[in-house]
Amino acid sequence: MLPTWFAALAVALTFVVQQTSKAEQEHARLVDEVTRLVQVLDLHPGSVVADVGAGSGEVTVEIARQLGAESRVYSTDINQDRLREIRAAASKASLANVIVLEGDPNRTNLPDGCCDALFVRNVYHHFADPPAMNASVLRALKPGGRFAVMDFPPDGPSRDVPPDKRAGGKDHGVFRDTVVAELKAAGFEIVQVVPGWQGVSFLVLGRKPS
Repeated sequence: MLPTWFAALAVALTFVVQQTSKAEQEHARLVDEVTRLVQVLDLHPGSVVADVGAGSGEVTVEIARQLGAESRVYSTDINQDRLREIRAAASKASLANVIVLEGDPNRTNLPDGCCDALFVRNVYHHFADPPAMNASVLRALKPGGRFAVMDFPPDGPSRDVPPDKRAGGKDHGVFRDTVVAELKAAGFEIVQVVPGWQGVSFLVLGRKPS
């Protein structure tokens, strides 16, 4: 019979291996998603892109790594703790091409005409005033610039939910046809709608007219 301490050590090591494997799998999924996103946004080394509502900065860091030092990646959030996490993540990855900016609920706070592309990932449904935010996104893009919205639909069936009610409860989320309609209303051309982006989510790709 194995000693108690040996059995406990074996359990602990198994847990560490499982957690390491899970982290590696999650990172691989992130790399795959960002690789697809770079293609969808038609980005190249030297491109300027913005991650609005970047959270802790995982996507910011990966897209900055993939695009290389010649690129610029703006990363914004409205939460000061998240901004500190983004700066720390970029510093840890030795990325000098990440520019961290404090965001705003109704505007990007990005310079006009600065970006080749801009994206929001599971953030659009938090926009309480989509017309104001979409107008700000449009201003931040260069002519022909692309805007990708990655989000998920709500569990509830109602499509008449006001924007300020999309951030929680049974109406948490946003329907992709709602995003399409709101982007069109803001002046975007719809380039592509991708159902099933990363599982249950979708991607809507808009373009600022040239």
